[in-house]
Amino acid sequence: MTVKGSIAIKGTPMVLKLSTDELLTTTRSVRRRLDFERPVEREVVQECLRLAVQAPSGMNHQRWHWVLVTAPAKKAALADIYRQSFTAVYRPDVVGAMSKDQRRIYESARYLADNLARVPMMLIPCQWRRVDGATVREQAGFWGSLLPAVWSFMLALRSRGLGSCWTAVHLDQERAASSLLGIPYEKCTQAGLFPIAYTIGTDFKPAARGPLEDVVHWDAW
Repeated sequence: MTVKGSIAIKGTPMVLKLSTDELLTTTRSVRRRLDFERPVEREVVQECLRLAVQAPSGMNHQRWHWVLVTAPAKKAALADIYRQSFTAVYRPDVVGAMSKDQRRIYESARYLADNLARVPMMLIPCQWRRVDGATVREQAGFWGSLLPAVWSFMLALRSRGLGSCWTAVHLDQERAASSLLGIPYEKCTQAGLFPIAYTIGTDFKPAARGPLEDVVHWDAW
């Protein structure tokens, strides 16, 4: 399938013709525009992961692990765990107190929760060690050794016409997900759950953001 505005690079999957700035400003959290019907090729995701693990990690330890889920029964079980956590977090009183903009985002998140089992593939990034009760410094170092690689993975997906969304709600039941997938919970931490699918269209735009002057501080707050 040829995607408009894309190019084929020898030895790699189809790559969209995006400048670096376009890639950085149009990699969105994709929920409603995930294509549940189109299969995702394993080799495309592996290529994205090869790029992702070029990201820096603390002391170059590279303690990350990448759990990819394609088996329908396991996807359905993970989706059940996710929905249970989602329902517990977004209680009726919480939803009722949302602003119009918050409600719009919630509806998109609920759509994903309702359809999560339909995505072709899921990813749970993990890293050796638990950080429960760790200091801020320890946690910063821990997450800083994994999250750059996860973001690189999302950028690589976008460049190949796929999308994802960083979700964390299932982590309220991290033990259950670990048990389902054989992840050694006592010595390995999950960072989230990422649906993976081709996107319906590739015409994503930069998001609205507030002025930098409101959040940038030079030399002092």
